[in-house]
Amino acid sequence: MGRLYAVVAAGGFRRYATYRVATVAGVFTNCVFGFIVAYAYTALWDARPRLGGYDLPQAVTYVWLGQALLAACATMGGGFEDELIERIRTGDIAVDLYRPADLQLWWLAGDLGRAAFQLLGRGIVPMAVGAFAFDLALPGDALTWLAFLCAVLLGLVVSFALRFLIALSAFWLLDGAGMAQMGMLAAMFFSGMLLPLNVFPGALGELARALPWSALLQVPADIFLGRRTGWDLVGAFGFQAAWALALLMAGRALQSVATRRVVVQGG
Repeated sequence: MGRLYAVVAAGGFRRYATYRVATVAGVFTNCVFGFIVAYAYTALWDARPRLGGYDLPQAVTYVWLGQALLAACATMGGGFEDELIERIRTGDIAVDLYRPADLQLWWLAGDLGRAAFQLLGRGIVPMAVGAFAFDLALPGDALTWLAFLCAVLLGLVVSFALRFLIALSAFWLLDGAGMAQMGMLAAMFFSGMLLPLNVFPGALGELARALPWSALLQVPADIFLGRRTGWDLVGAFGFQAAWALALLMAGRALQSVATRRVVVQGG
């Protein structure tokens, strides 16, 4: 069975690898927005040095990490959720339920394959461009890079689990597009994609850092920047893993309820 999901993940990778023009366009867009946000951060950090505990190189590095992870985490859409919502709406989900595979694991495997391609196809080049144009705070040891990649993987699972819950709402709603839009806005704000969560004041900052979206960017970025080491690093992994497990279990429970009360909308 594990081999089946590996094949599904490989299929997800190959599927997105065929969209070469879209990938190039996406890389260009990430680079353009990277420059815009990096210069905005530069002005902000010049006025407020050490804002959020970051110096300027760390703040600019945070920007380019966000651009590198944007497509992989599907923060602004582009993942499996639109397709799953449409399959639920049209009733094609019945075909998925007849497969000799778990619905949640099937879509997780495919999304991880997609994310792997996006991480390579739309992550490496923006980071390279950022490193060429700015003084980035890059890790100097292999263990930090490894810890960062582990945090990225956990963040991808959390991202999937959140979007899977949103997609399943289409079993009860006539159209899941509204929920998907709300999920995208929440992900943009609470992941730290717009501004590091460490900058958020008071109770808002505490809340934002405790929510699962912080596992997508804020936690991996802090590991990359060397702000999570020792037991603090273990705690960061535990935070991501706990949210991943809780959300996956919630998705499995909701899936069980939904598939017992399938309402085919539109066919």
